[in-house]
Amino acid sequence: MARKIGLLAAVVAIQAGVAVADDGAAFYKGRTVTYIISAGAGGGYDMYGRLVAEFMQRNLPGSTFVVRNMPGAGHLIGANALYASRPDGLTIGSFSTGLIYNQISRNSAVQFDLARMSWIGKAASEPRVVLIAAHSPVKTFEDLMARKEPLKFAASGLGSASYLEMLMLTNTLRMPLRILTGYSGNGDQLAMRRGEIDGTIGSRSSVQQFVANGYGRMIAQIGGSETDVPQLSSFVKDEKASALISLIRSQGDIARLTAGPPNIPRERLDTLIEAYRKAMNDRDLQARAEKFGFPVEPAYGDEVLRIVMSALDQSEETRKLLAESLRKQE
Repeated sequence: MARKIGLLAAVVAIQAGVAVADDGAAFYKGRTVTYIISAGAGGGYDMYGRLVAEFMQRNLPGSTFVVRNMPGAGHLIGANALYASRPDGLTIGSFSTGLIYNQISRNSAVQFDLARMSWIGKAASEPRVVLIAAHSPVKTFEDLMARKEPLKFAASGLGSASYLEMLMLTNTLRMPLRILTGYSGNGDQLAMRRGEIDGTIGSRSSVQQFVANGYGRMIAQIGGSETDVPQLSSFVKDEKASALISLIRSQGDIARLTAGPPNIPRERLDTLIEAYRKAMNDRDLQARAEKFGFPVEPAYGDEVLRIVMSALDQSEETRKLLAESLRKQE
C-alpha cells in the first residue's frame, strides 16, 4: 500500500511539473512582450536588442515582441523604467553594463538593484577599445598621451559605459580627453566621419566595421583575446589605474544583457530563459550576428546573476576609488 501511495505521489509530482511548464509557455500565446532597449536606434545595443527580440519571438510560439527604444542618461532612463515595470513577464529589455559602475558608486539616479532583477541571459563578451577617427594625427596610444590639447571624445550619456569608462581613464591615467555627450546609437561614428569628434571608447564589435571601412583605428584594448591591438594594461604601471582597468575588463564578460523586473513568476521566467537559449543557439541568429561582426558568447539565468553579483561585490576601497575616479572635474 505504501509503495502504491509513493508511486502515486511521484506521478502527481511529475504531472504537476509538466503542468507548470505548460502554463509558462501557454501564458505567452496571444500576448505581447515589450522589449525595452535603453539606447537610441542604430547602434550596437539597438541592433543586438532587436536581434534578440526577433529570435525570442520566433522561439516562443504565439507571442509578439515589440521593441521600444528608451534612450537617455546613459541607459539609466530605460533601466529605471524596466525595473519599475509590472513583474508579469511581459516587459523585459537590455541596458549597458555601465550601470554596474553606477550601482557600485551609489549614483543617486539609480532606481534599481541589479541583484534583484530577473536575469534572462547575456549574449556576448565584449572587449573595450579606444577608437580614434581616421582624420586624427594620433596613430598610437603613446601619441594620445603626448597630446598637449585634449581630443574630443563622444559618449551617449552620463550613465553610459563609454562615458563612465572615459571619465575613469581620463581622471586616473590623465588621458587628454574632452568628453562630449549626446551621441546615441551610431551618432559618434557619424560625428567622427564629419570631423566633429576625434574618438570614443566602446565595445570592439560596435566599431569593427567602422574600422574595416577605413574610418577609424583602434589604438588600445581592454580585455579580449585579440592580439592586433595592444592591451591598455601594458601602458599602465600605477596600481590604482590597474585596478580600475581590471574592473572595466570584468564588465566586458557580461555584455549585451537581457533581464526583467524583480519577481517575475518562476515558470514564466524559465520560459523566457528557454526562449532566449533557443534564440542564442539558432543558426540564423548566429549567421546574422556574424554578418554584423557581433560575437555570440551566451550565458543564461542564474549564471548571469552570479556574474553580476560578483561584479557588484567590490570592497569599500574599490567603491571609493571608483566614485573618486568618476567625480567630474570642474
